[in-house]
Amino acid sequence: MKKSVYLLSLCILLAMYSTTSFAQYYYYNDNYYYSPILVEAGVSAGAMNSLTDIGGNKGIGKRFVKDLNLGSTNFCGGIFISVIYKDAVALRLEGSFGKVSANDNVLSKVNPLDIASTRYNRNLSFRSSISEFSLTAEIQPLRIFINYEKRETDPPKLSPYLLAGIGYYTFKPQTNLNGKWVDLQPLSTEGQGFAEYPERKIYKLSQMNFPVGAGLKYELNSLLNIRAEFVYRVLSTDYLDDLSTTYIDPLLYSSYFTGARLSNALLLNDRQISKVTGPGGKRGNPTQKDAFFSFNLKLSYTLGRQKVKKV
Repeated sequence: MKKSVYLLSLCILLAMYSTTSFAQYYYYNDNYYYSPILVEAGVSAGAMNSLTDIGGNKGIGKRFVKDLNLGSTNFCGGIFISVIYKDAVALRLEGSFGKVSANDNVLSKVNPLDIASTRYNRNLSFRSSISEFSLTAEIQPLRIFINYEKRETDPPKLSPYLLAGIGYYTFKPQTNLNGKWVDLQPLSTEGQGFAEYPERKIYKLSQMNFPVGAGLKYELNSLLNIRAEFVYRVLSTDYLDDLSTTYIDPLLYSSYFTGARLSNALLLNDRQISKVTGPGGKRGNPTQKDAFFSFNLKLSYTLGRQKVKKV
């Protein structure tokens, strides 16, 4: 990530140089010269949600929007800075901050014969704060082929774009136990780190992800822009919600934990309303990784445009 910051800093310096080196040749519009490299800085606010093993909709767990529960949506926000080349492609460094959560009790009204009733009976819930820093590339297809030397009209004010990149994020799944929020990762709720389950490693709370998304950018004027943007994060973990595989034998905990840690592990690894599934039984679905995503409105300011001096 440090290399990404250095790269973006270099691009900003190039942008400052290019403003004075190239602006005199073409016009961006009647008020500003065209600059091949610009800087855009802004803020964002919106909504964040996740797709995990917990909660969802009735029926068997499905992919993406078919299993999305809108009631689990939380607020998110962020800041970003981009270096833009020829108004068409950009390299963006962004910090995003939000929260994800889910609860099996949203399925309380499903028919007892519905397969989703087993998730309701599982009775698990979680919340996790999210902090993410990402470096993404952005492309605006409608602006790629604009020739500022020969064009006869101003560039389009509304422009769709695609983005993809790499991110580094932190999370910390917690659940509520008797009115107190308890961290779940240290409790090895599925035997992570136990010798009896060598394939279940203790998951890291800081990991890489891969943001992909799309948006619409609208120029309010030559300097101010607003955006509506959707970004989906592809994760390499199935433990965003501390849930993935099967129940374990609770007697194992006394060999690894003591005190409050032992008590919490015994209470939280299995919270079934009715004990219908025992050790080795299905707790989660390891075949699908977790994910989180956001929808944001962004406001940004463009730096580097040189105003036309009118006489």
